[in-house]
Amino acid sequence: MPTPHRVVIAVFPDVDLLDVTGPAEVFALANREAGDRAAYTVRLAGPDDGPVVTSAGVRLLADMAFAEVGAAVDTMLVPGAVELRPEGPVARVDDTVVEWVRATAPYARRIASVCVGAHLLAAAGLLDGRRATTHWSTAAQLAADHPRVRVDADPIFVRSGRVWTGAGISTCMDLALALVAEDHGEELALAVARQLVMYLRRQGGQSQFSVPLSRPAAARRDIDELRVFITEHLDDDLSAPALAERMCLSERHFARVFRQETGTSPAAYVEAARVEAARRLLETTDQPLERIAATTGLGSVETLHRAFRKQINTTPASYRRRFRTAS
Repeated sequence: MPTPHRVVIAVFPDVDLLDVTGPAEVFALANREAGDRAAYTVRLAGPDDGPVVTSAGVRLLADMAFAEVGAAVDTMLVPGAVELRPEGPVARVDDTVVEWVRATAPYARRIASVCVGAHLLAAAGLLDGRRATTHWSTAAQLAADHPRVRVDADPIFVRSGRVWTGAGISTCMDLALALVAEDHGEELALAVARQLVMYLRRQGGQSQFSVPLSRPAAARRDIDELRVFITEHLDDDLSAPALAERMCLSERHFARVFRQETGTSPAAYVEAARVEAARRLLETTDQPLERIAATTGLGSVETLHRAFRKQINTTPASYRRRFRTAS
């Protein structure tokens, strides 16, 4: 019988509960669906063996202490923890976990972080020079604390060689399904997804959140009002000159103010908003691509295809096949 793939999940005080139990459930269902084929053994490791109180107040029982894990790890899975402060959530960096990650990672076949666990991988030096993601609310912190990491706050997971990073909360399931597909093929991953009543995999390039949520509220009320106008008038002329005229600003001054308030250019924001609207129509309607392109202001099917390739690295037809929800 083949040797099961050994997964070790780190647990520590205030760890996010779903970051641990979500992937563990995916691997457990993979075992069930695999039948007689060996798939996974999953063990929880903590600073000490014994109970660990999670952020939800639910206790988990670590199977072993970090010192007992040893070198034979196929997948090291590192969840995260946050502190809630007046200015918002801040990722906690537990030095004990970081030391274990740094010592064990060279011997692990694959390393994956879930949610703000990326901060622990970064502190251990595993993300230097790599593209990585984390929960959108702490992405700025990750970029500030670790300038050598190429932080991308948008995707739900990112693979960089043997290191995977996942985004927030429920996307831990998407990441775990992707790991199952890599290990045992799409067929087993699909069987697990069906049991979980999930898509086989949301593509790694799929966004964590909608365009308005992806940008903090602007300090200038007129910029926030303009963002609302953009989402409600996608088929209007939303060129930089037209938007600058609406704001009664010169085009150059408008572009500078918009980037300062939103972190992106007017053209990039408008395109992202249009692609998001197109995604919703692909998910919920049978409208032809020509109509979707016109309704969302993208104009032509060719432009629709080009925007999808640029934004989410797929085609509109492929996206519709994966995420179609309407009857």
